[in-house]
Amino acid sequence: MKYAMITGGSRGIGRAIALRIARQGYHVVINYRSNSDAANEVVKMIEEEGGQASLLQFDVANKEEVRKAISSWHESHDGQCIEILVNNAGIRKDNLMVWMTDEEWDDVLDIHLGGFFTVTTEVLKKMIRNKYGRIVNVVSLSGIKGMAGQTNYSAAKAGVIAASKSLAQEISRKNITVNCVAPGFIKTEMTEDIDEAQWKTFIPARRFGTADEVASVVDFLCKKEASYITGEVISVNGGLYT
Repeated sequence: MKYAMITGGSRGIGRAIALRIARQGYHVVINYRSNSDAANEVVKMIEEEGGQASLLQFDVANKEEVRKAISSWHESHDGQCIEILVNNAGIRKDNLMVWMTDEEWDDVLDIHLGGFFTVTTEVLKKMIRNKYGRIVNVVSLSGIKGMAGQTNYSAAKAGVIAASKSLAQEISRKNITVNCVAPGFIKTEMTEDIDEAQWKTFIPARRFGTADEVASVVDFLCKKEASYITGEVISVNGGLYT
């Protein structure tokens, strides 16, 4: 059995990625923090398509939870390796920096940047021993160009981009690739408070993207055919650049 893990896999882009990866024949381990109903619904959707999936609950920002959960998974799956890791879990706590609280800064960086570090290091050790792996980090247009009101989110995503480029250089010889996919404005629960009518005039494609359009790029980067692509950031933003 081949295994893939998707953090934040219960909704939006994470759910679309889980469905795509399951169609590659992977047993998808869906991480979620609190919404068990949504997570179980994704398992049901995958199983209805003939795939296999299971749940692994932990908060990516909680180092102890992450290490305990992934260690327990490895113990109960002796000899098995997570071949694909998609770091997708994330939140927004937008505010102008002059008014931003410590909590708004810390929570966003702990989940995006801290979560990337802790989850990846726990999965990476077995990938290296297995001499194969695909790591894809879902970042953001904000991490490339910055966005007013998102200094915390932009800093976190930019940090993941830089870390991904460095990690790619460290482990390429082990047949492990590390890439980023940077969505622009995508219709998900996270962007429900953004006025599409107002913002789409700035997008050459004149619309918001869909979660499946992002998932299709992640899906390709997770395939063996993408073995010579590493350290890259692929934008999915309808032509909206700096």
